[in-house]
Amino acid sequence: MTNEKIDLSRARLKAAQDRQKAYADKRRRPIEFQVGDYVLLKVSPWKGITRFRKRGKLGPRHIGPFKIVARVGKVAYRLELLSTLDGIHNTFPVSQLRKCLADETAFVPLDDIELDKGLNYVERPIAIKDVKVKNLRNKAVRQVLVQWQHQKGSEIKWEAEDEMRKHYPFSLRYVNN
Repeated sequence: MTNEKIDLSRARLKAAQDRQKAYADKRRRPIEFQVGDYVLLKVSPWKGITRFRKRGKLGPRHIGPFKIVARVGKVAYRLELLSTLDGIHNTFPVSQLRKCLADETAFVPLDDIELDKGLNYVERPIAIKDVKVKNLRNKAVRQVLVQWQHQKGSEIKWEAEDEMRKHYPFSLRYVNN
């Protein structure tokens, strides 16, 4: 009786695993590129260190196009990077690449984008537009309306004043409108 229950449990577990594998295989597809193809490189649009990995709404997700120079192993490719990206290793896994479907003239210029060593897109605060005090249950928190500079213009968001002062002590100026 116990062996029958174990066999039944194994059969049900195998059926569930097969069903989940079928679901995953429908969405999974091998991504391969050829030498000479143009790809876009994924960047993380983090707003400096202070933003704690919040993504910018209008920040670029990919930069490029870059030409594939060689295939390295099964899932990595070596790219021909620009001289402005000298500090970055030129080999990337497939997960960081996207096929460039547009023509070679349509690309995001790297002159306007500031990247750090980890390929993180850095945004800088330009000015503080307003100050307010937000009353919580036990304390009052000062917030500042910060204008952030990024590639497509500027964005304005409320941030905690003590965090802004800690990470950008001298780079901000108050602007009264």
